[in-house]
Amino acid sequence: MNMNQFLRRAFLPIIIVVSLTTGFFGGFLYERSREPVPILKNLVNKDVGQPGDLDFSLFWSVWDLLHERYVDRTELDTQKLLYSAIDGLVRGVGDPFTSFLEPKESEDFAREIQGSFGGVGIEIGIRDEILTVITPIVDTPAEKAGILAGDKIIKIGDKSTEGMGLDEAVNLIRGPKGTEVVLTMFREGLKEPREFKLIRSDIRIPTVKLEIKDGVAHLRLYVFNKNTDADFEKISKEILNSGAKGIVFDLRNNPGGLLDSAVNIAGYFLEPGSVVLNERFGNGSENVFKASGSARLKNLPVVVLINRGSASASEIVAGAMRDIRGVKLIGEKSFGKGSVQQVEDLRGGSSLKVTIAKWFTPSGASIDKNGIEPDIVVERTEEDIKAQKDPQLDRAINLLITN
Repeated sequence: MNMNQFLRRAFLPIIIVVSLTTGFFGGFLYERSREPVPILKNLVNKDVGQPGDLDFSLFWSVWDLLHERYVDRTELDTQKLLYSAIDGLVRGVGDPFTSFLEPKESEDFAREIQGSFGGVGIEIGIRDEILTVITPIVDTPAEKAGILAGDKIIKIGDKSTEGMGLDEAVNLIRGPKGTEVVLTMFREGLKEPREFKLIRSDIRIPTVKLEIKDGVAHLRLYVFNKNTDADFEKISKEILNSGAKGIVFDLRNNPGGLLDSAVNIAGYFLEPGSVVLNERFGNGSENVFKASGSARLKNLPVVVLINRGSASASEIVAGAMRDIRGVKLIGEKSFGKGSVQQVEDLRGGSSLKVTIAKWFTPSGASIDKNGIEPDIVVERTEEDIKAQKDPQLDRAINLLITN
């Protein structure tokens, strides 16, 4: 696979259901396989007990028994049985981001990556085998309803999410604009689950926002997408012209986005040539991504804010800034989405989404499943949010002013 193909990847934020449903541009390399998939005409069953081999005759034994003994065998859908078998195989890997997509799911997924979808404005992932909100997207039905990062989704409508995969959850949450979806959530600290009735709508994600507070630039980045680089270029000039004595770089509830954008944004704060991340593959090979560009903001003191909704690309940037510049991270432990997915088209319109690599910070720390621990832990509670208080931001501004 060449570098041009890799540059097309996005950190598919876990999955943005924005339903944004796609999202967590956590790390997606989406490509269409041009080569036809060879048709297997014969399967050779190895002798029992041979090391390293698998007797696949067990599969065919079950297949034949179903067709011979099942009471309604004339109603068996062979295609459905095949897809279910493949889905079970892929689920056995135990990776929530590796999945088999049937033709309709594959078509929907391709459409979502291109951005032609609506939803409720949450990014979801699987944490400890439970469907979990990575982050609510700013100014969406989910955020306005009070959904928080870390909420556990236990039901979608009347359907339990126990054992449910990401793709199925996305399909259930997504729907026509103006229609309702009910999500039943469990939140840490509450005794009873809570229902959220959300009306689906078009989702538009802002990229960046700047406010000057007490002589400090509060720079909030919401996502790493195709508009981020141009917007950040303008904002960086505004910061320098403002005379701000420091920057609070706010990556809270940023689910990730495009890899190129993450590397480019890091280049505003780091010296050219600084390592931003290492990408390691199953065969032992590695890609090293380095900062380039103006390093326009490298001389300003910076503090970075992260929380449970910071994932993927935002974790990469936060980790690089701490490792290379010694920047302090304030807030809560990040989500821990540090892997790359590739989509391969299969015969008949189905596809396989498979994890092919993992990300490591410049110091060699693995992001995937581990997240990034802040240097200074400051929580922002639900009561703080309701009262419009932000102790994390306050602590960051105070740190810059007093140092």
